Amino acid sequence: MSFAMVGLGRMGANMVTRLQRAGLSSFVFDINPQAVATLTAAGATGAASIADLVAMMPQPRTIWLMLPAAIVDRQIAQLAPLLAAGDTIIDGGNSRYHDDIRRAAELKASGIHYLDVGTSGGVWGLERGYCLMIGGEPGVVARLAPIFGALAPGDQALGPGPSALSRSENQPGPSPQGQGPDTARHGWLHCGPAGAGHFVKMIHNGIEYGLMAAYAEGFNILEHANVGAADHTHDAETTPIAHPEHYRYDFDLAAIAEVWRHGSVISSWLLDLTAKALSESGDLAGFAGRVSDSGEGRWTIEAAIDEAVPANVLAAALFARFSSRGESDFGDKLLSALRMQFGGHHEKK
Repeated sequence: MSFAMVGLGRMGANMVTRLQRAGLSSFVFDINPQAVATLTAAGATGAASIADLVAMMPQPRTIWLMLPAAIVDRQIAQLAPLLAAGDTIIDGGNSRYHDDIRRAAELKASGIHYLDVGTSGGVWGLERGYCLMIGGEPGVVARLAPIFGALAPGDQALGPGPSALSRSENQPGPSPQGQGPDTARHGWLHCGPAGAGHFVKMIHNGIEYGLMAAYAEGFNILEHANVGAADHTHDAETTPIAHPEHYRYDFDLAAIAEVWRHGSVISSWLLDLTAKALSESGDLAGFAGRVSDSGEGRWTIEAAIDEAVPANVLAAALFARFSSRGESDFGDKLLSALRMQFGGHHEKK
């Protein structure tokens, strides 16, 4: 199988390494020659340019792009004229699904296949495996199943849930996508036609925003549970605390995160990572609290609006990220100015 990875950053390089471990060799290219050299030393075949990459690969070629969404179209425009009918381009980044629908139609005119693969696993995917959400033609997905199977986690022991057996009993025969009912159990799934993979990944990331916000808000309340022990100003600008004796706890947040990991209803991989972060730095001193968003949360809310579906938690989590970056500063200043205007209230320092 002729496979290449373009983009050898935090995820792309690890994905190549995981494929190498599974016995699947890869061609590789990146604008950083050192990244190419590192994987070449580990057994991959490195290329000095996109043209060299395509020229050295036997047909049919499969080229996986692991790039920022903003440069995927530029890379495809450079790559497509070099390819032949029957070759496949995979976008494994976080592109918007609208773009996938357009790209698939454009490439189809030249006989080039296109898959969109939402890829979740981050920097831990090398060891844990990657959850893959795939959109595109069923036949192409079936042909590339060995790649998806090698990247995915496999049939790991999980908590209670529907088994492959019970699902196949209820839904006999192959799935509508032609992959059988149990690939999801192994960590990869053909979700539907072009755009379906990134649509599912978009919602995945929207949910991720909400889960992260819930953990952050809960631990913030725990962090401030000793507010009753502090000295309080008594003036017209300060809401008094009615029962300070109710808030005199100094919690060990790292220990709480750890105990919740063991048997609690809210255990998750995100909680595992919360425990790890707090064990490394209980006050998170190395972080300023500026939280970025790469687009999927916004697109999730836009989809909810188009579908007229409420998404209160996901929207609040997205807006909280905006606020963390200072985007609420002017609005906050206006609130303070209005209090001064109508009540003569001065800001507290």
